[in-house]
Amino acid sequence: MKLIAATDADIEHLMSWFPTQRSVNVWGGPRFRYPYTEETFREDVRWTEMATYCLVDSPGEMLAFGQIYERHGRVNLARLVVSPDRRRQGIGKRLVSLLMDEGRSIFTLPEFSLYVYKDNFPALACYEGIGFEEHEYPEDDEMAESCIYMTCPTDEK
Repeated sequence: MKLIAATDADIEHLMSWFPTQRSVNVWGGPRFRYPYTEETFREDVRWTEMATYCLVDSPGEMLAFGQIYERHGRVNLARLVVSPDRRRQGIGKRLVSLLMDEGRSIFTLPEFSLYVYKDNFPALACYEGIGFEEHEYPEDDEMAESCIYMTCPTDEK
């Protein structure tokens, strides 16, 4: 598996992973529009504004997707998702680890951060297994009611 920059050709495949409003909101947040078009999906995912990646296998099939950007003085991992038919195979941990490596090469910040819905138990277990811990929310964060804010130091362990 390798992490590669996402391309416009990946959007349609990625869109197919979110067949319901709940699925797209858990992944993209409460402001992600649904139903979506390719245009609104591209806008809401901020396709050209963030470092955007796909995890692919050796034949080039997209297994997972994620983005990284600076938020609240940390390298924030965002919109993390594994293909619905490839979950529970360790792919999420691999995605997060590779995104963290990429984040270290792009940013010189002391910590990683991410948001996860409180009832997304598989994702919580994945992030905790990598070393993320629950952290106090940044001031006035709109996600505090429904999500857990987690951080992890950027230094490699």
